Amino acid sequence: MPAVQRIDGDPPEEACWWAVYTRHQHEKTVARMLSGKGIEVFLPLYESTRHWKDRNKQISLPLFPCYLFVRGGHDRRLQVVATPGVHMLLYTGERLARVPETEIHAIRMAVESAVHVEPHPFLKCGERVRVKRGPLAGIEGVLVRKRNQDRLVLSVEMLAQSVGVEIDAADVEPVAATGQRLAIPAGLYSGAGSFQSAQPQWLAGRS
Repeated sequence: MPAVQRIDGDPPEEACWWAVYTRHQHEKTVARMLSGKGIEVFLPLYESTRHWKDRNKQISLPLFPCYLFVRGGHDRRLQVVATPGVHMLLYTGERLARVPETEIHAIRMAVESAVHVEPHPFLKCGERVRVKRGPLAGIEGVLVRKRNQDRLVLSVEMLAQSVGVEIDAADVEPVAATGQRLAIPAGLYSGAGSFQSAQPQWLAGRS
């Protein structure tokens, strides 16, 4: 396996975000325990309406089921994986998989704004746009249309998952084709080069 080379300008480990894979429906509990250990945690949530015979109820659900994000150096790794409800930290090959700050920032801005956010099928291709005004100004994503509503799709490449944010098409502008695009890490591909949508390679053999 080729050695992993450090790219000049990479942020220090303590500034990097890692993805944590948790037990089903344990995301909030794990987030509370990790926060109690003094670890910086980001668990993006969205509001969903559940319908019962006698009432409707708004509940907060994880945008990325079974995942949350933590920031810190390798010295905190054992504290994370020893937390009840945590299955593992995600890897690319033998290296802890880093989630780009740009992706975390975009998701954080979306959930902290007043716009409607919900999970969306993972999307890589499409017209890439940048929000030019409003609470999400500066954020880039892929513009799609669903049920006569324009949506900005934001993706976390390492998880191969996306979220959709309702937006007015007049508030976005195309991103130049020469602009930088985030690449899917090699760890998300099988040896034959096919995309592993059901079980990414970093999960195979680590559960």
